[in-house]
Amino acid sequence: MNSAYDSDISSGGKNNKFPGVTVVVPCRNERRFIEPFLRSLLKQDYPREKTEIIIADGMSDDGTREIVRSYSARDQRIKMVDNPGKIVSTGLNKAILESRNDIIIRMDTHTEYSSNYISKCVDALIQSGAGNVGGPARTKTRNFMQGAIAAAYHSPFAVGNASFHFVDFEGEVDTVTYGCWYKETLIKIGLFDEELVRNQDDELNLRLQKSGYKIWQNPDIKSWYYPRESLKKLFKQYYQYGYWKVWVIRKHRRPASLRQLVPAAFVLATLVSLCASIFFPVMRIGLIPVFVPYLIFISAGSVITAKRSNWRYLPVLPVIFATFHFGYGLGFLHGLMAQLLRKHKHSGAVTDLSR
Repeated sequence: MNSAYDSDISSGGKNNKFPGVTVVVPCRNERRFIEPFLRSLLKQDYPREKTEIIIADGMSDDGTREIVRSYSARDQRIKMVDNPGKIVSTGLNKAILESRNDIIIRMDTHTEYSSNYISKCVDALIQSGAGNVGGPARTKTRNFMQGAIAAAYHSPFAVGNASFHFVDFEGEVDTVTYGCWYKETLIKIGLFDEELVRNQDDELNLRLQKSGYKIWQNPDIKSWYYPRESLKKLFKQYYQYGYWKVWVIRKHRRPASLRQLVPAAFVLATLVSLCASIFFPVMRIGLIPVFVPYLIFISAGSVITAKRSNWRYLPVLPVIFATFHFGYGLGFLHGLMAQLLRKHKHSGAVTDLSR
């Protein structure tokens, strides 16, 4: 997308038509990542005098706060606010309420951004008329396992038809990576739900859609996310996504998409079949219609994904797909059980706010 914003920025112009932008960043204990993130953020091509950066720190104790303060002392655009709630939603809301500009852009420390990320977000927000705009979920990798996980992450065999995983798609979607909104829109719909440790962005987008707003993906908005580097971390991530998805569904009385229910239904069928086969050996034959189609499904998915990405990932892709599915499905069932028992707590999911 080419626009007046692009031409003015590239020519060094400082036109008053540029709306003010506040970048909001939730973080906690990000000493390894916060400095390179801030350096890259300060290279954005959007006019300096129109940019504000608010870091909502979840009371870090690893030196993150000191690094942010040192940058803030050198660049007046950067401001740090305390986030005693220590979770993403409380940090985002604190930063949004502290912002002094009309447009809010969320960014996170574990992601790399193109130098025109802010300008492209502003452009898309104005031109699309949407309530939220963002780019697709591009990835970067550092090692073999991370590369294999990234390959699966972009495959419909792992994530269904979630359009934001497909880097060339432009149009209406259920959710986008991070997001860009008018502040007044966020205030109008009630900001992020502070009861949610995960899935707060999906829930916000669902509220936007129910209020008549579009969620718009534009592939010109480019950022690169670093996926998890191990199966253990991937399982924990998707377990949490599944767990907190139940709270979103309970709040709105419906899922954003039926694909969100499929992993839990499969895992439940698997658990029921396994339990039945233990107590009633004759029921072991019932495992065949559950496991055989699934093995065919992930095997076919692994071959197709390896062909599209790299054949060397083929041996580990079936396990990675199973990690996506069982992590999310088991988390969803745990969340459902917690709902039935009316048990709910935030612990266990707040150590890494930006991921």
